[in-house]
Amino acid sequence: MAQGSVSGQYVLGIDLGTTSVKAVLVESKTNRVTDSQTRQTNADISSDTGIQAKEQDAGKIVDALSECIAALPKYKLQGVVRIGVSGQMHGVVFWKAGKGCDWLSIGECHMFQPIDVSPLITWQDGRCTREFLSSLPLPDSHLSLATGFGCTTVFWYLKHRPDFLTPFTAAGTIQDYVVTMLCGQERPVMSVQNAASWGYFNTKANEWNEEILRKAGFPVWLLPRVVESGSIAGETFSEWHGVPAHTPVGVALGDCQCSVYSCMVEKTDAVLNISTSAQLAFALPPAFQPPQSPDPSSPLSYFPYFDGCYLAVAASLNGGNVLATFVGMLTEWIRELGLDINNSSIYTQSIQAALNQHSTDLLISPTIFGERHAPDHLGSASSISAANVSLGHMTRALCRGIVQNLLSMLPPRRLQESGVQRIMGSGNALSRNKVLKQEVEKAFPLPVVYGKDVDSAVGVAMILSDRIC
Repeated sequence: MAQGSVSGQYVLGIDLGTTSVKAVLVESKTNRVTDSQTRQTNADISSDTGIQAKEQDAGKIVDALSECIAALPKYKLQGVVRIGVSGQMHGVVFWKAGKGCDWLSIGECHMFQPIDVSPLITWQDGRCTREFLSSLPLPDSHLSLATGFGCTTVFWYLKHRPDFLTPFTAAGTIQDYVVTMLCGQERPVMSVQNAASWGYFNTKANEWNEEILRKAGFPVWLLPRVVESGSIAGETFSEWHGVPAHTPVGVALGDCQCSVYSCMVEKTDAVLNISTSAQLAFALPPAFQPPQSPDPSSPLSYFPYFDGCYLAVAASLNGGNVLATFVGMLTEWIRELGLDINNSSIYTQSIQAALNQHSTDLLISPTIFGERHAPDHLGSASSISAANVSLGHMTRALCRGIVQNLLSMLPPRRLQESGVQRIMGSGNALSRNKVLKQEVEKAFPLPVVYGKDVDSAVGVAMILSDRIC
């Protein structure tokens, strides 16, 4: 096909991840991915709120997004008929309603840049301690509260830094912010998926716990209007990198749900995703209703999916980030010994050592980041002997620990009882790590299938594509 001709219509799928941004073009009739671009955000910033804070520069995230879109074929962008946006759940960013960005024209390119936008406080943020969370009012929701959730973060600022909130009149996840700016809207619109991830949202009534929040002094004017997941939030305010003005934009969705949607081929599939964090999820039947009240000690959550259905999700905070921490530790040790070797080489050699070490009696609990249902249950190692402290033993035990921790949250027996017939294995950490794959296949009594990797950008594009009339 010659450049400049468009054979079909495209859906632009965007995912604003924890470490990178991805944009894909998907043919609306076939769901075939024709083009893809990814950029690292390098957006992490230091915070003056304490060692447990995890914040990112929203401007750098938007810059990475602009780079991704600008690198896609412009003649195909001109054929985009819908835009879908997903992103990291739970986190919160603040801005001034109606004033969150400036639209710029550089040559023939039109883009937006954030103006007076706060840092993104991410899902990894740990400033809300267990004691602080226990001081908050109980939500009217089946989902428990946790640190890193949008509403709990607002409560933290109200108590510790109330002046921080004063300049802002709008808030949302980072993906809600991007949709709001693209559509030139005064205030954000939020999906049920993202609202549930913030806390204090009742998924049965589809409404915020406004009365509970108002009595606690919460600034309820910051809460976005909530609409059904998969619906249209608005239209593009301007031409954007070649995407026509007035292109419909879907309400921003959660990356977990979009990831599952991208690779769940059959309703009897469960999806295992090990990337920065790790998730094991399967779809529940339409008749399922979650419990009336939250169980903070339960490792299993029921996230709203699509069309009134729920996902059963074991969402671990410990996945590829644990391996990255391990590699970083080894790198630092080696440097302290006066040697120099890069992270990539250490990772490769660690995996090879573990492949040569087929089994180990070393036990590692890898929960160095805690878990939402057990934030104080940190990592540990046991059964250490002089014979199992090699690099191979350590790496294999760590990979096995990541898998076993996830299965302790959602046992294979529960999957089988729910009718799950196979596991769709996916995620960057899993796809590039043969040792993790080996440990997954040992742990599950069900077939494990690879090759249809989870991809939130593809998933959100598929969702919008499937809803084109």
